[in-house]
Amino acid sequence: MTTNSNSPSFESILKLVQVSLQSSLDSSYLLQDISLELYQRDKLAIVGASGAGKTSLLRLLNRLISPTEGKIYFAAIPFSEYSPVKLRQHIVLVSQEPKLLGMTVKEALAYPLKLQQLPENQIRQRIETRSKALRIPEAWFNRNELQLSLGQRQLVAIARALVMQPKILLLDEPTSALDIGTATHVLNTLSNLEAETTIVMVTHQLELVEKFASRILYLQQGKLLQDIPANTANWQLIRDKILQVETDMAEEW
Repeated sequence: MTTNSNSPSFESILKLVQVSLQSSLDSSYLLQDISLELYQRDKLAIVGASGAGKTSLLRLLNRLISPTEGKIYFAAIPFSEYSPVKLRQHIVLVSQEPKLLGMTVKEALAYPLKLQQLPENQIRQRIETRSKALRIPEAWFNRNELQLSLGQRQLVAIARALVMQPKILLLDEPTSALDIGTATHVLNTLSNLEAETTIVMVTHQLELVEKFASRILYLQQGKLLQDIPANTANWQLIRDKILQVETDMAEEW
């Protein structure tokens, strides 16, 4: 595996030590022997062909699933010592097809903050700040899930995550339903977060993450083959690798 040799500028926030994950269906490995460390303000892009284990890795980091082998640490404390609810206040996952769970946009944005029992004025301020930053108009606030496109729901879900001010933000194909202009603006907004937020993003849109990511994790068939600084990445080679793996998979079928 190629590793990132640069000395980190910020503190370590999350660590995986020889983590593996087996499928519950046939005991095959979805992820195998993954070791890596995340630092404050890291902006990681996880790339690889379909089925490489990218989403499984995000779900491990949010403790939606648990590793079959190995250990995960958040702030140097084992995951097992946190309650899932407490952990997910600090490590927030935005799925590829987010849901509003029957709420209006405004209710969905406020919901995680009400669970934390924050004062109403603070809730209002956070919603206003993040909505403006992501160009979410107030006209959306009274709309429900059925009145929003997938791209609009993605924007709302990102705003809902940001109002929580997470330590780690996990994004699964967050801009897949957005036009290039909106997607670029979202990534620029995330790049300029004032907090010491670590961002981990799964994406197939390599042309967007070239300018966004500080590190690239390349997964293939559940194995972490590269962990390198983004400014040293050979993007054409990465594209060629992904295309070749997906072509080989298609031929096997």
